[in-house]
Amino acid sequence: MNATAKHPLLVVGAGIAGVTAAIEAAEAGREVILLESEPSIGGRVVRNFQYFPKLCPPTCGMEINIKRIERNPRIRVLTQTQVTKASADAQGWQVTLTRKPQYINDNCTACGECEKVCTTKVPDPVNLGLSQVPAARLYHKDAWPKQYVLDKAACPQSDLDAVAGACKYNAVDLNAQPTEETLAVSAVVVATGWKPYPLQNLTNLGAGKLSDVISNAHMERLAVKAGPTAGKILRPSDGQPPKKVAFVQCAGSRDVNHLPYCSGVCCLASLKQATYVREQIPESEVTIYYIDRRTPGRNEDLLLKVAGMEGVKMIKGKVGAIETQNNSLKLKVEDVEAGKLIEADADLVVLATGMVPNLKDDMKVFDLPKDSDGFGLDNPDKKIFVAGVTRRPEDVAASVRDATGAAAKACVAQGSQGGL
Repeated sequence: MNATAKHPLLVVGAGIAGVTAAIEAAEAGREVILLESEPSIGGRVVRNFQYFPKLCPPTCGMEINIKRIERNPRIRVLTQTQVTKASADAQGWQVTLTRKPQYINDNCTACGECEKVCTTKVPDPVNLGLSQVPAARLYHKDAWPKQYVLDKAACPQSDLDAVAGACKYNAVDLNAQPTEETLAVSAVVVATGWKPYPLQNLTNLGAGKLSDVISNAHMERLAVKAGPTAGKILRPSDGQPPKKVAFVQCAGSRDVNHLPYCSGVCCLASLKQATYVREQIPESEVTIYYIDRRTPGRNEDLLLKVAGMEGVKMIKGKVGAIETQNNSLKLKVEDVEAGKLIEADADLVVLATGMVPNLKDDMKVFDLPKDSDGFGLDNPDKKIFVAGVTRRPEDVAASVRDATGAAAKACVAQGSQGGL
């Protein structure tokens, strides 16, 4: 057995790509450490209402993956943990893992008693700050590990005492401290995923100024039953169902002033979300403004379905500005096919914001090479590989395939133990 294979494989990020890479490597016989900076695995996929091409809930796939993790003793999962130091050597990497204080620890049974007595509310990060949740809570309803979290810094001492007093299982440790662990790993897969392009950068489109101009990530949460509106698509300004919804494509993508690249899934996301609106609000009118319609492969079926739906229009045109007038949103659009500038009304505008890799802030410790757009590149000489949207913008199915390939490359780099 090659000496490097004695050490585990490290997978950084437990979204769909990281989870896939960890499972595939473990089922091939490798020891794996799977890190996630948030309290729960699943990343952005589990925050969706549905995902294409089948338009089914993400819990379908994640439930299967969680069972595969639970029954595989080769996978060690560490949530609320980040790599804070890393150095490459001949055998792979020496890494220092830092875990946030576990104010509610592994003794938690998710009984919910602490939440009942916690009066402090905090913005819900899962709902992108669109709603408030108790400071002591399950991270979201499908969270795994099924363990409560506590935002200690937000709570007055009275709430902290109440939370500690309500726990019958000695799971609340208000004096918990960060913990560090340094270990050798034979190879690294980086699957830290993405974040939406910041809305506040798109002021010409009313983002950050007009409450009824939201992102596609916000729209996804509006459609989820566990979301801020209990699954009802409502205008943020007045809580009413929108009658005219405009989807603006390439909001911050394919733009020299913002992101120069195509973000890969924005067309599909808007097509999918158009079905949400039409199914929930049958009298609504949906207009999709696009530069190009990019739905490669079998995803073309979704384009044809939505383009043929009653109440849906698709206009090839670039939206240059969005303003408010008489309680309505006014869109200024360059209609390419008509060859003229037009104005259009909407009650709700959904911006298809681009995908930005999380590498800039999260992965400096590895000195990972990047392409000109900021996405990660493999470095086989240092036994570090990238997967999913860390490599390029792509949908769930492509991320799963890519992560399987990254696991294979990492296993080969580890040595001769096991095989794929």
